Amino acid sequence: MKYKGIILAGGNGTRLYPLTTSVSKQLLPVYDKPMIHYSVAQMLEFGIDEILIITSSYENVTLYSKLLSDVNAYFTYVVQNNPCGIANAFHLGEHFIGEDNVCLMLGDNIFYGNFSLVADTIKNTTHNLILGIEVSNPKSYGVMSFNEKCALEKIVEKPEIPPSNYAVPGVYFFDNTVIDKAKKLILSKRGEYEITDVINQYIDEEKMCHILMHSESVTWFDCGQIDDLLEASNFIAAVQKRTGKIVGDVYAKRIKQ
Repeated sequence: MKYKGIILAGGNGTRLYPLTTSVSKQLLPVYDKPMIHYSVAQMLEFGIDEILIITSSYENVTLYSKLLSDVNAYFTYVVQNNPCGIANAFHLGEHFIGEDNVCLMLGDNIFYGNFSLVADTIKNTTHNLILGIEVSNPKSYGVMSFNEKCALEKIVEKPEIPPSNYAVPGVYFFDNTVIDKAKKLILSKRGEYEITDVINQYIDEEKMCHILMHSESVTWFDCGQIDDLLEASNFIAAVQKRTGKIVGDVYAKRIKQ
């Protein structure tokens, strides 16, 4: 069964004001291309060319449609009127997902590294996969907790005392049962449908695979604040100038028309 892709590009971007006063966060430049190009390029690298973009207004739909018109992938758009958590993507994307599996990515996350193991895993061994990436500030993320046998037992959302240094970044692979799992959720104390609660349902069913990735092999940027944008831009600039390769190239992989 194939994967379809969902990119979350909604939200208000309040931590990036005043940059986001008149433009969606995912349209802001990260070095030489708009932020959302990096998520789209990552989807294409995973072999996913049917992509739903969830955004916050019909004006943004027009902008994204124009921006991505030359990308050889199939795009669908949905407007999310009220941001209420990552897992709300599966409510909004139910008809788009249909009977397929789904990869969900956050449009403000940027990755750089070797994802061949991820691609092989979703192709050959499992439909459900999350990543764990080493971070120095795990309190800010959903964090992996392991039992005494080093097996993944749950994901803890923004813990005061992190059970590990492995944060779960904004890319998730789920089978089709994610729709029903999302429907079972209730709003958290933060007023959100938590992606952590979806993942923990899979873990309880023993149907969740995970890959631990060290900071030396994968670089991850969560571009939620001004300093994050600057750091990501400087990193992309350095990589491209030193290697001559384009990071986040949405035109590198083309599908047959």
